[in-house]
Order: sequence, then C-alpha cells, then structure tokens
Amino acid sequence: MRKYIFVTGGVVSGLGKGITAASLGRLLKARGLKVAAQKLDPYINVDPGTMSPYQHGEVYVTEDGAETDLDLGHYERFIDEDLNQYSNLTTGKVYWNVLNKERRGEYLGSTVQVIPHITNEIKEFVYSLGKKTNADVVITEIGGTIGDIESQPFIEAVRQISLEVGRENSLFIHVTLVPFLRGSDEHKSKPTQHSVKELQGMGVNPNIIVLRADEPLEESIFKKISLFCNVKPDCVIENITLPNLYEAPLMLERANFSSVVCRELGIDAPAPDLTEWTAMVSRIHTKKSSVTIGLVGKYVGLHDAYLSVAEALRHAGYAHEAEVKIDWIDSEELSAQNIEQRLSGIDGILVPGGFGSRGIEGMILAASYARTHHIPYFGICLGMQIMVIEYARHVAGLTDANSGEFDEQCKHKVIDFMPGQSDEIDKGGTLRLGAYPCAIAPNTTMHRCYEADLIQERHRHRYEFNNEFRQCLADSGLVLSGTSPNGRLVEAAELSDRPFYLGVQYHPEFKSRPNRPHPLFSGFIGAAVAYHNGGRA
Repeated sequence: MRKYIFVTGGVVSGLGKGITAASLGRLLKARGLKVAAQKLDPYINVDPGTMSPYQHGEVYVTEDGAETDLDLGHYERFIDEDLNQYSNLTTGKVYWNVLNKERRGEYLGSTVQVIPHITNEIKEFVYSLGKKTNADVVITEIGGTIGDIESQPFIEAVRQISLEVGRENSLFIHVTLVPFLRGSDEHKSKPTQHSVKELQGMGVNPNIIVLRADEPLEESIFKKISLFCNVKPDCVIENITLPNLYEAPLMLERANFSSVVCRELGIDAPAPDLTEWTAMVSRIHTKKSSVTIGLVGKYVGLHDAYLSVAEALRHAGYAHEAEVKIDWIDSEELSAQNIEQRLSGIDGILVPGGFGSRGIEGMILAASYARTHHIPYFGICLGMQIMVIEYARHVAGLTDANSGEFDEQCKHKVIDFMPGQSDEIDKGGTLRLGAYPCAIAPNTTMHRCYEADLIQERHRHRYEFNNEFRQCLADSGLVLSGTSPNGRLVEAAELSDRPFYLGVQYHPEFKSRPNRPHPLFSGFIGAAVAYHNGGRA
C-alpha cells in the first residue's frame, strides 16, 4: 500500500518545511524506497509564473514544463528525482479546474461547494502523483501556516485522505518554531502547543513534531511537547539551523528521523545508505581555493529570485573544492564610470534570467567588461541574450542592436519574439516551457563541458536569437554552439577561443545537484578558479 506523508507548518512561515520534506525524501530514498514529492500552495494565482520575484522568489520549471514553487527545487536537489505537473498545486488551479468542470456539466447539476468538490479536486491531485510516479511514498508539503484561512481546504482534504488510505498508511509531520527569549534565557514551547491545538481542532493529530531552533534545545522542551501535544517522546525531533542546508538530512537522521517515520508507517526498509551524501557534505567543508562570482541581475535584493543559480554555483564549487563567494551586483547601479571599480576583483561574471527592460544596460556593460578583460562569463536565458546584444553592438558593428522586448522600434533586433509569441497573447503559461533537445557543435566549450552531441535542458522564455542576424554575427566571430536538432533555434552562443565565455537560452541551474553539479556550472567555476590562480589576460 502506498504511504502518504503530509508536512505542515506552525507558529510562523519560513521555517524550512521544504528542507524538512526534502531531507526526509532523501533519507527514505537512501533506504531503497521510491519517493515522490509535491507542494500544495494556498495562494489564488494559478501558478507562480506571473508573480514578481520580489513577491515569490524564483519560478522553478519541471521537465514537463510546469511553472512551480521554488521549494520544488529543493525536492529535486535533495531527492534527485524529476518532478512534474502533479508536484505543485495552488488554490487558483483547484478553482480553475472545478469551475471548468462545472461549465462542462460534469457535476450533473449539483451545487458546487468547498466540500466535497474543492476537497475532492485536491485529493485527486495528491493521488495522481503517486499513480503517475508509482511511488512507494508520497510526501506532500502544505504551504502557509496552520491557522491561515486559505489553507483550510487543503488541511481538510489531507484529513480525508488519511481516513481513506488508513491511519497506518498516512503520517502527519508538523514543523514549528521554538523561540528563545534572551531576557529569561530559555526556549518556549507554548507557541508549538497552541499551533498543534489549532491543527487538532481541524481534525488532524500530528504523529511527528519537528522543532526548529537556532540553538540546541533542553531535554525538558522535548518532554513537555511530547506530553502536551500527545506524541511519542521519540517523535519530537530537533531541527537546528545549520551553516549549510545539505547537512540537514544527516542531522535529522542522527535524531532517527527516518527510522521513526518508517516505524510509524509500518515500512520495513534497510538502514539508509548515506555514504555518497556524507562524502559530498565532507567536500563542502574541504576548500582548497576561493573564487568570487559577480551575479549581475535586477532582483539581487532578494536572493531567492536566483535560488537555483546560487545553489548550482555552490554545487560546482564543491566539486572543485572551492568556496564560491557570490557578489550580488545590482545591474541598475552599474555605469561606465564605476564598472572598473565594481568588477575589477571578480573571478567570473554570471548574468541570470529575467524579464523587462530595467537594468539591461548595466548587464550589457558587465558582458562587455567580461569579454574585453577575458573574465569567465556565463549568461543564462536573458544573460545569453545580453551577450548577443553586446557582441552585435561592439564587435559586429550593429551599434543600435537590441531585443524587441526592450526596444520595439530598434532596427537591428538581434533578439525577438519566438514564432507564435506576441504582446497580444496571455502572459500566464504561454512561454516556451519545459525540456527541449539541443544539438551541440564539436570543438566548442559546450561540447567540452557536456562531452555529448545531444542534450536536453529546461526552458522558460518568450524571446530568442533572431535568425536574420545569424550569418552576420557568425561572420564576426560569435560561435553558435548549440541549436535545436533541426537547426532552426539557437540555444547557445560562445567565444570558443576563451576558457569560458558562453550563453545558453535555457536554464541549466534546474538540473544541477549538490552531488552532481551541472556540466556548464562546473566548467564555469573551473575557469573562474583558473582565472583566480593567475589566468588573467
């Protein structure tokens, strides 16, 4: 029988429910179980695709093209399983589906209500993930905090699932904050007690309580929470803030987290094999060098906007035994007057994805500085387009070159709408999304990094390289090193005579793993290490 684990949060948001769920997924997979993970988000947007990065952080894209919550990135990085459209559900998507069914007459004239129609839609979504992946265990995180009005239908739905599959096949994990009061020098369990009471009032009794704290907790806290929250003593698990999030599975396993979960669910599985993960964590703490990467973007005030990029940089650093320091550079603040002072100590420059014209000229300055000073450069999506615009302006002689996104009247739109895209179409869910193949040209940086002729990467964009300028830019020395298999779409451009000066239209950061860094990020950090150690031109 498939097992279902539900992870909720209490007291405050941002406690690390996603990391807890992802860590458990890693531990159960290390025991030989097939694990699938998903997140239920209470907001009314259909998906985060149209939300500002300042509101929601990055949009994580799955292989099948779903625009999802950034927590799914943690799931994939920890569990190392590709997620799909059934891995993220919002209130907006639930109501969208239900209302469309009502319009089609699928409810046979019934009055459509939260119970059973909304809750049934949520339940079907949870069940569908297990069926699609044939998972032994489905881990479902419920976004928000217990007590939020918008979370109630999701709590009710998973309560019903628990009854339907049987208590022996379902488990509730509640993650709460245990605050420390400096004035009295003691941790307080009362917020956790109130949060659990609120959850119990909704018909859910947590089986395991995970306590988030910055410092180790006293034994009395565990006993008090066990007693007042009606859970077994060893089902109260400590989760202390760590310097590196990839240490979380090892810390939780020291508290017998997965053993307790398996016992409560009646799962007979061998002890987890964490040899590879332990070795990876050991490499994190083995640093033979240090490099500084200038991440030049427009959302640098909120690091979550570039979460997967930052993690992919660190993954590559682990492989090279190098500490990767990220210098968050606001592209709006770069100018011809300060570019030298701002970028002179940088070992590599990365321009990530984004939308809109704000800060674009600063990014172009950064790409130009990297090219003229032979600094390793990596452009992702928008960053690749920036590289092409800069090269067209300053090398190919197209001095007004730009993207149609930034200047519709530009004569030389080296970047423009993809076929089928326009300003008239809806913004949500209409980008080029998901995994597409890319053919790699021989004797290029792309080929050296991938060591393959054909790869598949995830996309999220509306604009692309304009084929009208393909010959002009190639004649000027820009190498088009990656294309769609039919040759129609340019996927990557580079200067092959450099250690690393490369831009890709897709998002390689989504496929990087802490124990298996993405080839392009590994190549980029390797070039940055060499540059730092004396490879400056």
